[in-house]
Amino acid sequence: MSNNVDVTSANFEQEVLKSDKPVMLKFWAPWCGPCKMMAPVVEEVAEEKSDSVKVVSINVDDAPDIAAEQGVRGVPTVVMFKEGNKVASLVGAQSKPQLVQFIEQNV
Repeated sequence: MSNNVDVTSANFEQEVLKSDKPVMLKFWAPWCGPCKMMAPVVEEVAEEKSDSVKVVSINVDDAPDIAAEQGVRGVPTVVMFKEGNKVASLVGAQSKPQLVQFIEQNV
């Protein structure tokens, strides 16, 4: 089973803002080539870091309101939330070492 939860406008507050763990949120789109390349990396990181961080993904086409609220201008974008607050973000495809470092610096 995947540790990467799909988030929508309906469950964003519960899954991200009210999470008891830090959350790494990946904004993506089905038409985005770099997003597709990054997907297996996000799955691996979600599995390996499940004790320290919750990993969730949101499709910007399905939730443009959330993307706009978070200032997402391009995909993929990865945002870290702690205690309901945005603490850091990365834009563009990231490698596994980059994502691991991003998490470790922000949990």
